[in-house]
Amino acid sequence: MPPAPTLWLALAAVLLVLVLVGADTDGLLLIGGLAALALTLASALLPLVPPLPQVLLFAVLVVAGYAWLRRWSALRQPRSVPPGARAELAEVTTAFDANGEGRVRWQGQSWAAQNLEPGTSLAPGTQVTVMGREGTCLQVLPRHESLPG
Repeated sequence: MPPAPTLWLALAAVLLVLVLVGADTDGLLLIGGLAALALTLASALLPLVPPLPQVLLFAVLVVAGYAWLRRWSALRQPRSVPPGARAELAEVTTAFDANGEGRVRWQGQSWAAQNLEPGTSLAPGTQVTVMGREGTCLQVLPRHESLPG
């Protein structure tokens, strides 16, 4: 069986690669990757700690880190597009569900998004207008093309 630091480092690498390819939803994989990196260091410095306490510590770090991230995100002030500013477009990457939640690509990154018109379906590839941001969630509206007059 490989030493514990190697296993934690491998887990950290897998989780952080998933974050880099955009598979992260709301920061959970990022928190898990950082917790695994912390345990890589801890298990290298304290090699005699049995595996079960390490797994329990990993779970505690992930839960505490995710709770902190959610609280920090909730305390952030919503940001809106200033009046007179050019509205920015994003592209839907994951279809929006019945609650109006989905994912978009904006400024080259994948973002969780909330459709401000939840009754309107948004399929992948659809252009949307970014109206604001609350924490790590964009607020978007379907883009309505103006008809030639």
